[in-house]
Amino acid sequence: MTVTKKKVKFHAHGLQVVAILNAPEHAEGKKQNPAIICVHPGSGCKDQTAGIYAEKLAELGYVTIVFDASYQGESEGKPRYAEYPAARVEDIRCAVDYLTTLDYVDENRIGVLGICAGGGYAVNAAMTERRIKAVGTVVGANIGRGYREGDPIKVLEEVAKQRTAEACGAEPMVTQWIPNSHSEREAAGMTDIDLVGAVDYYRTSRGQNPNAPNKLKFTSVASIIDFDAFHLADSLLTQPLQIIVGGVQGAFGSYKDGHDLYNLAATEKKDLFVIEGASHYDLYDRPEPVRKAVEKLGAFYKDNL
Repeated sequence: MTVTKKKVKFHAHGLQVVAILNAPEHAEGKKQNPAIICVHPGSGCKDQTAGIYAEKLAELGYVTIVFDASYQGESEGKPRYAEYPAARVEDIRCAVDYLTTLDYVDENRIGVLGICAGGGYAVNAAMTERRIKAVGTVVGANIGRGYREGDPIKVLEEVAKQRTAEACGAEPMVTQWIPNSHSEREAAGMTDIDLVGAVDYYRTSRGQNPNAPNKLKFTSVASIIDFDAFHLADSLLTQPLQIIVGGVQGAFGSYKDGHDLYNLAATEKKDLFVIEGASHYDLYDRPEPVRKAVEKLGAFYKDNL
């Protein structure tokens, strides 16, 4: 199906968010189109894996929207490169607002799909955003859980010192999400399959994009550490839920998070689909794993939107 792509903007907590709206052929001539919000991973942007899924779902007949998070990419917000979970969740709510203004979108048939940390944000938003009728995740991750592993108290002490320094006039500290190259990764002794995949996807021609420069405002890490994407899922996550993970496990923990979410979710209409032989980053853009994920998602949204 032919898809029309259009750059659009909407407002979220006082900021202008830049998005890509994908409309299937003849969608604007109808009144009852279902729509899906696609949410990118931490460190990512609308032009990468979330954009791939958005376009493929549009080819199946869904109006889709994918956007750069506030403070990141082409969207507004200062400090730049901040990852604020509360803002990420509010971005999703505001994307719902925007979709309801389109006269060819059925406001009662809006779903969400999140990839990696975007999956956690999608789940968290859906718990209190009842206009979201169906929730999908692909290698969805609870970003706060990941950052709490290791020594979070030490990191929080460092954040506290840096906030004081910046309050007294120091330059903002901007660090990086992952090594900037495979040589940098190897020098640091990082060999886990997820870290290898992350560098390969984000820092090579495979998936590199100027809207995702691998920069992270260091002090925003405190907001990540105290965020639990799945908190209250056992009572508030009642919408139909499709969880997709890769069977090859790595350090980022999306396989475990997927199983934890499945066990926690209050909804009785839930499914956990494991794509055997696929790693976390295979599900970002590798044709065969993505095909299997999209096929599963297409059937899920067809049944629930």
